[in-house]
Amino acid sequence: MKKILFATVALLAVGAAVPAFGADLGARPYYNKAPAYAAPIYNWTGFYIGGHIGGAFSSDSNFNGLSTGNNGNGRFLGGLQAGADWQLNPNFVVGAEAQYSWLSGNVGAVFPGGVAYTNDQRGLGSITGRVGYTWGPGLLYVKGGYAYSDNNEKVTVGGVPAAFVIDGNHSSGYTIGGGLEYMFAPNWSAKAEYQYYNFGDAHFTGGPLVGTGNFTTDDHTFKAGLNYRFNWASPVVARY
Repeated sequence: MKKILFATVALLAVGAAVPAFGADLGARPYYNKAPAYAAPIYNWTGFYIGGHIGGAFSSDSNFNGLSTGNNGNGRFLGGLQAGADWQLNPNFVVGAEAQYSWLSGNVGAVFPGGVAYTNDQRGLGSITGRVGYTWGPGLLYVKGGYAYSDNNEKVTVGGVPAAFVIDGNHSSGYTIGGGLEYMFAPNWSAKAEYQYYNFGDAHFTGGPLVGTGNFTTDDHTFKAGLNYRFNWASPVVARY
């Protein structure tokens, strides 16, 4: 009986010592998992300013059957733009933009008898609205609105300036277009854009070109631009 009692006491003592020994070893270290990557959600809401360069090509005009062939008359353009966008939901953006482009070169036509019409068109301006579809950093959009042409027209006979009168307001018109914009940094985006300007038909009602018919002032433009964006809200990050 003594032996059995001694053995029982010894087992109880060992059992009591095991937790204390475990406590002396200390708690097992806990390792945090690496934080999950937070992917940025691109924010198109805000003001922006920027610049652009490109080319302008005028359509063929018709002066009483004489085609001027201006479509091949490519001219360099460069200018500035400013606007504001509002991202309605994760995929749709609406906005407004003002833009002005300075132009090089001129357009016109030469008639029999040494009579020539020239428009040293100095610039193109526009105020447009735009609507776009976005998928993160990309924005595909269409635009349209008011257009302005800074015309500098003249008629010459044998190189000598002559008086003339044109009806119709071919300085004001409309513009439509579209493009693709890509946000490559939190506040920077690049764009490629096509824009068509139309300023309507006009007729010579006085001077040496009376009776030559009508002509159209219009321009096809291709632009590449860069914008700096002032976001109204801080970028949002996805949480996991």
